[in-house]
Order: sequence, then C-alpha cells, then structure tokens
Amino acid sequence: MTAASAAQPASPEHVLRRLELTVVRRLDGLLQGRHQGLLPGPGSEPGDSRVYVPGEDDVRRMDWSVTARTTIPHIRDLVADRELETWALADLSPSMDFGTADMEKRDLVVAAVGAIGFLTSRIGDRFGACVVHGDQMHRLPARTGRPALYALLQTLLDAPRGAPVSGPTRLGEAIDVLGRARRKRGLRVVVSDFLDLGTGGDLDGERAWERPMRRLAARHQVLAVEIIDPRELELPDVGLVALTDPETGRTREVRLTSRIRRAYAEAAQAQREANRVALRRCGAGHLVLRTDRDWVYDIVQYTLKHRRTAHLAGRHPSRRAGA
Repeated sequence: MTAASAAQPASPEHVLRRLELTVVRRLDGLLQGRHQGLLPGPGSEPGDSRVYVPGEDDVRRMDWSVTARTTIPHIRDLVADRELETWALADLSPSMDFGTADMEKRDLVVAAVGAIGFLTSRIGDRFGACVVHGDQMHRLPARTGRPALYALLQTLLDAPRGAPVSGPTRLGEAIDVLGRARRKRGLRVVVSDFLDLGTGGDLDGERAWERPMRRLAARHQVLAVEIIDPRELELPDVGLVALTDPETGRTREVRLTSRIRRAYAEAAQAQREANRVALRRCGAGHLVLRTDRDWVYDIVQYTLKHRRTAHLAGRHPSRRAGA
C-alpha cells in the first residue's frame, strides 16, 4: 500500500464493516443474553415454571395451575417479547457537526445507532429510525435483516452537514413523531446532544423536550443517549477566539479569560445536570457518550450496571416500590 492510498479516507462500506466488527466482537458476547435487549426488562411472554422462593420471588407471578397440581408453590418466569420493533431518533442537527477529539459528534451518533441496530438485528427484531436534519425530519421505515440496517446507516453517513437554521432544533416535535412510529410497545432510543434547552437551564425548569419524552417513556422502554464533546464542557486558555453557533451561523469574537472560562464551565455543568434530572423525571435510561472516550466501553459499563440493578430489583420487588 502506497502512502497516497493510505492517506485516502475510508469508504462508507469500510466504515460500516468496521463498525459491525466492533459491535460483534466487543459488545455482542457481553450484552446478549435471553433476548433482554440493550436495556434489561422481564418482558411479557410466559416462560417456564419453577419453585417459588419466599422473599425473592414476586407473588404476582404465581403459577396457580402448576401449584394446584403439585401442591408446591410455583411461579412462572417471563422472557422478553420476540420480534420487537426498535426505533431510534438520530439527531443530525448542525450542532452535531462538531468534534475536537477522536471523532465528530455526528460520527458518534452513527456509532450508537449502529451498535443498537446490529445487536437487535442479530436477534431478528425490526429496526427503524427518525432522522432530524436541519429543520427537517425524515422517517426510515422499520425493517429486519442486515441489508436493511446497512442501508439505514448508509443514509446517516451520507447525510450532508447541516446548514444553519432560523431557530433551535425542535427535538420535542421529533420525539412526538418517534412516539407515533408504531403503537406496539418496544425500545425507543433518542441519540442527541440535548442542547435544545427551551428554558433558562435551571434544574427546576422543564426542558422543551421533557413532556414529549415523558409521553414516550409512558408507553415504551426509552434510552436517551447524550452525545458530548469535551469542548462543550470547558474552554481552553487560548486568548482571543472566534466562536460560531452551528445552529444559527452567528459568529462572535471572545477573549477567553479565566473568569469567562470558569463561568462557561459552570453553565455547561448546570445544563448537563438539568438534562440528567429531566431524563430521570421522564423515566428514561440515560447513557452518556463522549467523543474523547471509548464509546464501546461506556455502553458495556452502562448495560452491565443496569442489568445488575434490574436483577436485584427482580429479586426484591419491594425495592421497586421505594421501600
């Protein structure tokens, strides 16, 4: 291979193939179990009966027919539903065309959507997506199979960089569209930087997307994937810089004094904390991926942590009731 060929950017097909290998080799063996999905859940499909364990099992799952036949208390386990439909909301608004570390935020969006898509497609679930691009929204129908998933991810890769828009990204409207994608319950994943504030950013104020997210989480299992670049959390000490708002295109020169950098860091921390509180109020899972971190490692750590939490909650139902 010559130096010229090595410097050429990888083709989209190569990028998708490498993404699939990353997911299959590093995520598939760690996260896949009895079809519990990326987020753990007991499901609703009846499974096998087993002897009831006092203090650990939920009496609401008592299998009375088996108990009557054997005179020994039995419960019926639940396994997750088959052939579910997963929908992802991919935010490709202008603020995602930014990155100062290993990748741009939009590349991390494609990686997150691809990871969830490859994992669910190996089980046989249908996978669809809604894409926010500029002031428009596109709906990619849910299909099953690897070719359909490759076509969906190819569409995300081919999306042009977003042009500045007149107003903020209407993330709440996009979440409402995602909730209307299909009435059947399933997994809904929202991948965004959640910079559509809508309020002053205080912890008690309701975000513009919070009410639609709450409606979505009331019917579906929801995972919110927040995409962050380190420069959105703190600014470097570089003196006079020209800052451009990717959403509106406005540019302003600012001298980054220590006071300005400190105020910026405090405001960024408050904004991220407000997002965390809002997502918790909505009942959605919250996964943070950063452009300067190993996103595969973060997904694995998040999933394993919540599986342990779900396992403990299943053994001790009183914990779920807040006891």
